[in-house]
Amino acid sequence: MIDLKLLQKDFEEVKRKLLRKGVDEALLETLKAKNEELKEAKKNFEALQAAQNAMSKEFGVYKREGKDISELKARVDENKVKVAEAIEVQRVKQEELESLAMAIPNMPDDNVPDGADEEDNVELKKVLTPREFTFTPKEHWELAETNGWIDFERGVKLATSRFSVQFGMGARLERALINFMLDFNRGRGFDEVSVPALVNRDALEGTGQLPKFEDDLYKVEDPELFLIPTAEVPVTNLYQDEILTEQELPKKMTAYTSCFRKEAGAAGRDTRGMIRQHQFHKVELVAITHPEESEKVFDEMVACASDLLTALELPHRLVNLCTGDLGFGAAHTTDIEVWLPGQNTYREISSISNTREFQARRAKIRFKNGKKNDMVHTLNGSSLAVGRTLVAIMENFQEEDGSIKIPQALHPYLGM
Repeated sequence: MIDLKLLQKDFEEVKRKLLRKGVDEALLETLKAKNEELKEAKKNFEALQAAQNAMSKEFGVYKREGKDISELKARVDENKVKVAEAIEVQRVKQEELESLAMAIPNMPDDNVPDGADEEDNVELKKVLTPREFTFTPKEHWELAETNGWIDFERGVKLATSRFSVQFGMGARLERALINFMLDFNRGRGFDEVSVPALVNRDALEGTGQLPKFEDDLYKVEDPELFLIPTAEVPVTNLYQDEILTEQELPKKMTAYTSCFRKEAGAAGRDTRGMIRQHQFHKVELVAITHPEESEKVFDEMVACASDLLTALELPHRLVNLCTGDLGFGAAHTTDIEVWLPGQNTYREISSISNTREFQARRAKIRFKNGKKNDMVHTLNGSSLAVGRTLVAIMENFQEEDGSIKIPQALHPYLGM
């Protein structure tokens, strides 16, 4: 959630930043109006409370002087009613402001480039040179059929479209990738954690998936729980409503989970193959840091994901997302896109984001900073999307006869 104190202090600066992210100006003016209503409600309450305190002091004076207190008591009783009403008005105005603020995205950092969509993202660098093929490389779904690794038709039979089944080496390679990624991340100082695949509403509100993206989530009833869209949700919320010591920071964690998304906003996109599935596996990086360390940890996370791809001999590039492509909770994001020769393009395989205080404020994650409690910074990133990594290996390591070589780094995980 955006900083409501900053909103009160400098609305024009908040407005400037959020307009860069495409937030409707009318919505921001409504936010300002709600903030002013809350300020007036607080001012009215404080005036009534001051009057109440003043009248309470008068009681002592009246008693010492032997005056009749009946009129004063009547005024006190009348004011008590007004104070109770003012408290309720203040509560309602606070709830209205916070409810509206929950739908407002994070403010982008000033160094995030302006832009409308992914076409305006800025390439930072390329890593490894794509292989030159002496034949026309196939796309992964063709290779999947040739090698019997992935069965899309049986996935549909078991569930619906955008589900798949991995067989034989496809299934083994998927498991090898998960173990390799977790081991690699642990070697970079990220502690492994295993978390639930179902979470409550509070957890999704804490990381910003709710209320805005409820239509994209799978939900179960009685009790109300949601299948996670990413391990970012449960791992970040491990410290929901807690106050950490400064010595505990940074907390750097990695987790493997299955992830579930309806992909409601992606109709017609990547309907074939494994690029955009309703259920997919992912290894995630999450960090909870001191505000002064968050950029350092951000760079570590980007390097970790990039070096992992390098270890797998997969060409990729780093991209700085523009304001129009930036996620709801992100202050800034570096995407890592892997080269897919079958598609002759780079495709996103990791997205590393610094949300600064945005998620911490929603999830109430703080740290003891001297005598006061301050908000931590939270960061998250894919390291990596397992299915897309499998796709990248299939396309980059294919041979002319359709067979697929296995990257050297995975040989120990496959008994090769």
